[in-house]
Amino acid sequence: MKELKELVLLFLKLGLITFGGPAAHIAIFEDEVISKRKWMDRQHFLDLVGATNLIPGPNSTEMAIHCGYYRAGIAGALVAGLSFTFPAVLITGVIAYFYALYGDLPAVKPFLYGIKPAVIIIILNAVYKLGGKAVKYEPTFANREKSHSSITRMKSSLKLILLALIVALANFLGVNEIFSILFGGIIGGLFIYLSEKKNIINSFSPIAMFSLFAITPVVQELARSEVSLSKLFLSFLKIGAVWFGSGYVLVAYFDGEFVQGLNWLTRQELLDAIAVGQFTPGPFLSSATFIGYQIAGIAGAVLATIGIIIPAFIFVLILNPIIPRIRNSKYLSKFLDAVNVSAVAVMFVVGIKLVTEVLVDWQTWLIAILSTIAFLTSKKINAAYIVAGGAVLGYFFYMVN
Repeated sequence: MKELKELVLLFLKLGLITFGGPAAHIAIFEDEVISKRKWMDRQHFLDLVGATNLIPGPNSTEMAIHCGYYRAGIAGALVAGLSFTFPAVLITGVIAYFYALYGDLPAVKPFLYGIKPAVIIIILNAVYKLGGKAVKYEPTFANREKSHSSITRMKSSLKLILLALIVALANFLGVNEIFSILFGGIIGGLFIYLSEKKNIINSFSPIAMFSLFAITPVVQELARSEVSLSKLFLSFLKIGAVWFGSGYVLVAYFDGEFVQGLNWLTRQELLDAIAVGQFTPGPFLSSATFIGYQIAGIAGAVLATIGIIIPAFIFVLILNPIIPRIRNSKYLSKFLDAVNVSAVAVMFVVGIKLVTEVLVDWQTWLIAILSTIAFLTSKKINAAYIVAGGAVLGYFFYMVN
């Protein structure tokens, strides 16, 4: 019981004070769990960080679950994961309630007017950072012992860039975001894997890879339906089970599932959900709570939150023992590379669509430009400050007009 109480108090506190992305969250975890409390050695902590990058789900939440499991077993994992996410979910739920009541009133509109351009720049900045990392090939676990010339690395990067272009084109032509990322990972990973085998590359061309995306608009059309709580829960469960990469990747998943796929959400509401996720503490997945509330009230918020977080607990508790095998798998390492670059490609397409919808006058363009300058001049600036700045400028411009 002592260990569980320690976990509750620690991760409730962390859920209230951690802003920024998973990297910032994990850095704070390291200080609290290792430097201050010495619950585990640093090498084991690093191994857990590596494991979170090999399975779907929110990295910082999964690290909280890992730490809880190490400290107090399954009960500790549940307590740590839930304690870390609870503050963000509660705060977001309250904001969602007032947004549903007052979202159309002048008192809120001025702030949203400035927040939306800022959020778009946050998304595109994430695309820039993640994209550079996604296409920069590094020797993976399975072939780390082999020497890789600059030409070999360049060829591998070009394959990832080609995959990104194909996924972006497929998504732009109407393929659902979730299908784009999932199929991009499976098909792209297989393509990259086979391309490194002699005499096999000709049997799996980029044209064949693109053609496999053609069937997905049909599946997407079949998925359209009226709102139901069971379908809402399953949609978030599905997203949680296939979500690789940073929290910003959720933008693409949410857009594909609820804006374009099921038509349960407008793109403006999606932008507002992203903004709420930015200026609230804790994991970015709390945006799911906001979206669930807009779709189906309190029940929707609860089911959305539960649905998107369940896979994280399952993957950590069940797949953790086989992480070493995943690390040494030649194909799975390619699959992860392909998933990452596919996710970035879809994020880029979503970002461009949002640009055309939100940047409609010189004021919104100015907010976007100033947000870009802020990122360029301070690489470590917290996204929450960008959102706050956009809100202030939006209020000023809106009231002046």
